[in-house]
Amino acid sequence: MKTVFFGSPASALPSLIKVLEAGHSIELIITQPDKPSGRGKKFMPSPVKKIAQELNIPTYQPQKIRRDPFVLDKMKKMQPDINVVVAYGQIIPSAVIYLPRYNSLNVHFSLLPQYRGASPVQWALLNGEEKTGITIFELNEKMDEGDILAQEEIKIFPDENAAELEIRLAQKGADLLIKTIARIDKINPYKQNQCQATYAPKLSKEDGRINWAKNALDIEKQVKAFTPWPSAFVFHNEKRIKIHKGRKKEINAIQNSSPGEILEINKKGIEVCCGDGTVYLIESLQAENRKRMEAYIFSLGAKIKPGDVFA
Repeated sequence: MKTVFFGSPASALPSLIKVLEAGHSIELIITQPDKPSGRGKKFMPSPVKKIAQELNIPTYQPQKIRRDPFVLDKMKKMQPDINVVVAYGQIIPSAVIYLPRYNSLNVHFSLLPQYRGASPVQWALLNGEEKTGITIFELNEKMDEGDILAQEEIKIFPDENAAELEIRLAQKGADLLIKTIARIDKINPYKQNQCQATYAPKLSKEDGRINWAKNALDIEKQVKAFTPWPSAFVFHNEKRIKIHKGRKKEINAIQNSSPGEILEINKKGIEVCCGDGTVYLIESLQAENRKRMEAYIFSLGAKIKPGDVFA
């Protein structure tokens, strides 16, 4: 099939590659504009654009696709059979959605109608879900509300963070996408149950700040959900520290301890008092302008001690 591919982050790459491997042609890739990155704020292309350049596939990067008159013109000249959308990052106008013969298919990283929105992986982990999945659905004018063509349930591993889960979902989603396209003429799409809909709104960096008054289990979920972005973090001596890995300990805090107070430091990590008298063990972290390291190693250099407080 002649395909136009919409995608931006690394999670879209498995689907892009699978489409090509299945023998379909990608006539055009539409991706987000280059964005400033790193300390130097140098403008960098999206992961999808980088691969497109390597494969010599034409790309287009509209600032606002809903206001860009050239997108539709480019697509009309190509007469695609199908649009494939994977984590593109903008709302696509209906004229573009319905232009191809098979309209537009979206690969979404949840079992719709659960977790509609921009951050389904993170919210599934925040809520402590034991399973999630992939949905292939037909785009329409509303956010993630189109008819479903295929779904696959995926178990969430106990120690899995958002980055690890998203990698698995991206691979599973690519496989399910190709199977769906192969039998698209035989599939009878079905409508989503609106009564079962839940939402996964976009997260911000400030959402990552840890509130030690919460139960340690909630903090464990937050760290998993916010790794690698926007990252869960605390402050010590007014410096930001990212928490990369940790877990709730099956012990109670010392009586009269305050949330955020460091209770013990040992080779396993840094134990911190949380709400309800629970304890969270920080196993690895990253201080400002430093590389990721084991929490115990950090404690030696930072000269922190029991009784100190993470804010």
